[in-house]
Amino acid sequence: METKTSSRAAAEEALLDAAERLLVDVGYAGITTRRLADEAGVNHGLVHYYFGSNENLLVRALERFTERLIARQRELYAAGVPLVEKWRTAMRYLVSEDVSYEKVWLELQALGWNDAGVRERLARVNAEWRAVLTDAFAEPHRELGITMPLDALVSLVITFNVGIIVERLGGIETGHDAVLDWIDGWLSS
Repeated sequence: METKTSSRAAAEEALLDAAERLLVDVGYAGITTRRLADEAGVNHGLVHYYFGSNENLLVRALERFTERLIARQRELYAAGVPLVEKWRTAMRYLVSEDVSYEKVWLELQALGWNDAGVRERLARVNAEWRAVLTDAFAEPHRELGITMPLDALVSLVITFNVGIIVERLGGIETGHDAVLDWIDGWLSS
């Protein structure tokens, strides 16, 4: 098995960091190989040499970003605090702290609409999020007596989150605080 040199590892990390920044700042359509390389401070030939294509680099950036957030979410849901506190923390992440990740996710969703390989990799990322939420909601699902099947509850939460993300990225926040406050009140009762 080939081991990476420290210079290769540094160049790959720089390219992944650049991909995250550019996806947030200019979106997928504004990213070229040269722009990625310039942002990373590396030779443009390294994009394809290390990642095969811009698309592979961008999806790998999402996967790396997701790995960090999934670890954080697993830790959050494993904490010995009431569900309502976990909810509040997760919603704070959703509406204020994870906006960069959300933009990266949606930029790549759009890319995946026309690229089956990207779509397949995004489905794996989505499955990781579903697994985290399924584990997190299994006990509250029972304790709260929610009659909706657990997989349906997880789908509802995911689509709820995506709806808020899409609206907020479009500058729409109407009703968000009201629905979040209502859910908080329901969980607190």
